[in-house]
Amino acid sequence: MPETPTETPPTTLHGDWSTGLAAAASSLSAAVLAACGGGGDASVAPPANSPNLPPDLPPVLPPSGISREQASRFLSQASLGSTSADIEQVRSLGYSGWLDAQFALPRSSSNVEWLRSKGYDAVANKNGTVGSNDMLWRKLLSSPDTLRQRVTLALSEIIVVSLNGLAGIPFKSFSAAAFMDVLEANAFGSYRTLLGEVSTSTAMGAYLSFRGNKKANPVVSSLPDENYARECMQLFSIGLTELNIDGSPKLTGGQATDSYSQAEVSQMARVFTGWDLDTSVGSGVANADTPDRVIRPMVQIAGRHETGEKRFLGSVIPPNTDGVESLRLALDTLIAHPNAAPFISRQLIQRLVTSNPSAAYVARVAAKFKDNGAGSVGPTRGDLKAVIKAILLDTEARSDAGLSDPTFGKLREPVLRFVQWARSFDVTSADDTWTIGDLSDPATKLGQSPLRAPSVFNFFRPGYVPPNSPIASRALKAPEFQITTESSVAGYVNFMQKTIASGAAGLKANTTFLMPLVSDSAALLAELNVLLAAGQLSSTTLTALKTAIDTIGVATPAGQANRINAAITLVMVAPEYLAQK
Repeated sequence: MPETPTETPPTTLHGDWSTGLAAAASSLSAAVLAACGGGGDASVAPPANSPNLPPDLPPVLPPSGISREQASRFLSQASLGSTSADIEQVRSLGYSGWLDAQFALPRSSSNVEWLRSKGYDAVANKNGTVGSNDMLWRKLLSSPDTLRQRVTLALSEIIVVSLNGLAGIPFKSFSAAAFMDVLEANAFGSYRTLLGEVSTSTAMGAYLSFRGNKKANPVVSSLPDENYARECMQLFSIGLTELNIDGSPKLTGGQATDSYSQAEVSQMARVFTGWDLDTSVGSGVANADTPDRVIRPMVQIAGRHETGEKRFLGSVIPPNTDGVESLRLALDTLIAHPNAAPFISRQLIQRLVTSNPSAAYVARVAAKFKDNGAGSVGPTRGDLKAVIKAILLDTEARSDAGLSDPTFGKLREPVLRFVQWARSFDVTSADDTWTIGDLSDPATKLGQSPLRAPSVFNFFRPGYVPPNSPIASRALKAPEFQITTESSVAGYVNFMQKTIASGAAGLKANTTFLMPLVSDSAALLAELNVLLAAGQLSSTTLTALKTAIDTIGVATPAGQANRINAAITLVMVAPEYLAQK
């Protein structure tokens, strides 16, 4: 039997999750308002040019017919956050046109080169992870290729490497940077190519302990390490059980069927022998005091590779096949497996759109994974560009029916909330250092930080169900709730309140475009509702928030800033915001 991972302790947020989040937000709102200077005189004249438009004017739709709310909703799934200009671009280009424009954008400068430009390749940094957090936040908060970055983040939560587990290699920040560059470079390419490059990356070799893996030695009774072989099948390609094209399990006698056996894990482990860092003089990376050897792919050490026959998943690798060819044949077998399309497609849908896609939705996307329809033009299987487009343009993603469907949508993960705030308000780092740090502490920060997952099973499992909850009673999945507790809810609110009010580590947000709305609290909240929540805050919620921020006086510039900051914070802790629909 394949190894079944141990679940993390269940969330302590019991009962109806939206009620729990609402109660947490309500109980903390007084503290938020107090910190923002609430309770002052709000009866002042509005500034000049305050846009008090009649509430019954219909929206003016562009030729695409896409409203601001619909565009914002699309961007909540397809990007890392949006400004008003981004919303108008979607309305102008249409959904498909916007995706094509994003696909055409060149990649921004690599993570490795940025670390070099900041001098993090100094020998003094050889044994640590200095610069790694800065490198990750820079990309997430500022890179213009927002779709690529959103998909890269999603891939990093499916094919997991964590900075917390990079043992035995120098310049860990550079190894992680090279890994993220691999994900980014292949985010719109072939999943087969991506899996091949991941399988020879030093970060993955170190994290899942197959770097330096040797063939069996009967003299000392040693066998190849099986760690990567197992996770490459279980988590990165085909999963534990046989699947139908719609992601449902194939049943035999009413029982799910294992997709592979322990014997096949052992056979696959022999494929991943002989791989190690490239330290050859001819490669120019013989100097161990530079990061060069950890940013290059691992190489085959022929004498360490198991050359015997290998059998798994109905495939046979003949004896005396070298390590490079063995890897190629093994990965080809995984991608050709019927499970690969629904297994990967469903997880990408979960990361971008909804935790509980219908079987038909999964099947439509998986069909694109199996064959992108390009025929003889380019690859047909595992084309991530085709998969991403299928996910984001699917009727289930775009239909307004999802807004009222209690089974549709997902809890916004904390990193995405923070990044959305930063991008929606054009956050900049004056010295381009992005020293935000590790935000993993749930009590005081986000409870999540990129490339800091506690295990190879990510921050949360795709099949996680909060116990003793209405979600469980409906047999639904809610992955992000695995890191949601009373402590993390409070920690998020406190962290965001402080960050929105005063920035963080040299970050500067631009909220000047909201200043004309500051005296019209209804208009201010309406704009933030569109920008951050795609217009999904109810009138009841908006009324409650208006009552709260009206207690903040705006007679002074400080009061005006306090009202804007409080409005942003309260929108971002509202349950209707936290649930991305």
